[in-house]
Amino acid sequence: MKNFQFESLPGRVLFGAGTLTEVSAELQALGARKALVIATADLAELAREVGALLGDLCAGIHAQAVQHIPYETVTEALSRVQSLDVDSLVAVGGGSSIGLAKAIALETSLPILAIPTTYAGSEMTPIWGITQNGVKKTGKNLIVKPKSVIYDSKLTVTLPVRLSVTSGMNAIAHCAEGLYAENANPIISLLAEDGIRALRASLPQICSNPNDEDARSEAQYGTWLGGTVLGSVGMALHHKLCHVLGGSYNLPHAETHTVVLPYAIWYNAGHAPEAMKALARALGSDVSDVAGSIYDLLKSMDAPTSLAEIGMKEKDLDAAAKLATQNPYYNPRPIDEKSIRQLLEYAYNGQRPVKGKAL
Repeated sequence: MKNFQFESLPGRVLFGAGTLTEVSAELQALGARKALVIATADLAELAREVGALLGDLCAGIHAQAVQHIPYETVTEALSRVQSLDVDSLVAVGGGSSIGLAKAIALETSLPILAIPTTYAGSEMTPIWGITQNGVKKTGKNLIVKPKSVIYDSKLTVTLPVRLSVTSGMNAIAHCAEGLYAENANPIISLLAEDGIRALRASLPQICSNPNDEDARSEAQYGTWLGGTVLGSVGMALHHKLCHVLGGSYNLPHAETHTVVLPYAIWYNAGHAPEAMKALARALGSDVSDVAGSIYDLLKSMDAPTSLAEIGMKEKDLDAAAKLATQNPYYNPRPIDEKSIRQLLEYAYNGQRPVKGKAL
């Protein structure tokens, strides 16, 4: 076995249907007494419900988070934090709500209690991201990792099927890239493979019956593992592409991860053989057709499979390829502008990756 390094990140998880009722006790366990509840506008009602459960511990509701965390929204939220003199943040929702809380914590060191309602996985990571002047900047800092996370599957039952699928595929992407990360290790690889297995099994069930609480719980379990992987090891080409496409072209976050994943896996397939074996086991696919199997899974769930259908313009592909190859992340296969431009062309058109053929 190769030498490796493993670091377990601190944090507490409360998992199970109905656990939202423990939010007040969880916040008090952090030593907090005055929290700002953060959410997106569409989750304002749920944020108010959480505020009611917190009672006197809730100092206010800030339901103005938006995707990609624009810098302007961060400065606005910081003003609210200062005016209310809060000592903690309760983030309710997906990557947008939790991302805004992280951006605030980066400046204030306030502790975060996260209550995820999607399968994005941001709640398990020390990764933050802020978009300014059309460029998304990301970084890692343990201060932004939520101190406590409540996974209540009942909160995901009303998540629309399409968003459930794309958010779940985002979590699969975390796991997939963790398998061939520069600092991959056997422990995280076990978590990654089981996360993919759980999501591969549960997402089609959610498509068939969105109210299936067992499937919702299984998907949330896979999400937990995916977020842990994302927070523990580095990511690669897939995440670099998605940050460029989302931050610079304002493509929807989860849909972008969904569309790009088969092509990033196809690009790296010949350079990460052990990762492809693990992916094949988790997906129940032929090891020579992992990327194609992911594409077929998307088609079976009526998920987006092309950049064109989620708003990318063909005229922007050249510039996107250039941006994606500037300051690249580690990747098992070397990255060059011509190859990435070809990848983006396939992704733009939504062509199925070819079994046994390199991209």
